[in-house]
Amino acid sequence: MSTKPDFEQMLRAAPLRVTAPRLAVLTAVHEHPHAETDTILSRVRASLGAVSTQAVYDALRALTTAGLLRRIQPMGTVARYETRVGDNHHHLVCRTCGVIVDVECAVGDTPCLNPSDTHGFVVDEAEVIYWGRCSDCTTSPSLT
Repeated sequence: MSTKPDFEQMLRAAPLRVTAPRLAVLTAVHEHPHAETDTILSRVRASLGAVSTQAVYDALRALTTAGLLRRIQPMGTVARYETRVGDNHHHLVCRTCGVIVDVECAVGDTPCLNPSDTHGFVVDEAEVIYWGRCSDCTTSPSLT
C-alpha cells in the first residue's frame, strides 16, 4: 500500500477546515479505493466512534468538490470514491463480482478518447470504463 499523504496539509491547501470526519473519510478512501459510501461510513465510525451519516455525506461532498476525492459511478452501481485525482486514469469493472481496479490512460492512437465533434467544448478529460470478468471470476469453477 502506498504511503499515506498528509491529509491535514491537503485540506488546508484546498482550503477546507481540518475536521476529524474529513480526515477519517480521506483515510478510509485512501485505504479502500473505490469504496462505496456504506464502507466509508463504517470505516469512519470504526475510527472515530459515533459520527452521523450526514457528517460523512457532507465530508464526501466537500472533499469531492474541492478535488481531493474523485467520485465514480459505473453504470448500474452505487457511487464510489477514490483519492487518486488529477490524472486521467480509467477503470476496469468485473461484471461478476463488481471489483474495480485502476488502469492507466491509453497512449498512442486512441481515437475513442478524441471526439469526432467537440461541439465547441474544450475537452480536458475522457472517462472510460472497461467491463469484463476479473481473473478470480474467470478461473472459479462455480462461476464459469
